[in-house]
Amino acid sequence: MPQEQPILVGIIMGSDSDLPVMKAAADILQEFGIAFELTVVSAHRTPLRMVEYASLAKQRGLKVIIAGAGGAAHLPGMVAAITSLPVIGVPIKSSNSMDGWDSVLSILQMPNGIPVATVALNAAKNAGILAATIIGAFEEAIGKKIADYKKTLETEVLKKADKLKGEGWQNQFD
Repeated sequence: MPQEQPILVGIIMGSDSDLPVMKAAADILQEFGIAFELTVVSAHRTPLRMVEYASLAKQRGLKVIIAGAGGAAHLPGMVAAITSLPVIGVPIKSSNSMDGWDSVLSILQMPNGIPVATVALNAAKNAGILAATIIGAFEEAIGKKIADYKKTLETEVLKKADKLKGEGWQNQFD
């Protein structure tokens, strides 16, 4: 019987309404073959669940936590205050958000001593790529997948540049 992959990344969000954004982190981690878990942990509505999750994450084998939150967006910072694992914050433009700026600033402006890596508004895919990159720094197979992924991005851009050169930028709007 094949051994199941250990779960390396925890993806948490303040509400299930954040799932359409946070799904992108799960999708890219699946693409890289990295096992993850995904759940709802609210800093405000389930603070004891949040403390337990963050306190036990490293002991359970997680290597990185991706925490998405909208509005006041305390989840990433509070989790980072509790765990010694790297935490990547995903600010989410939610229904109660001020164009997402409240979320961005809540996650970005952490006090010295409690760092949270912060990606762009709704950029859960980048959070997944960053989590994979962190793991890939220590696991060669994942590191190779990241390098291959970046090579694919380079190839796509070069193809677009060649197309513009060959067809002209003026012909791209027809």
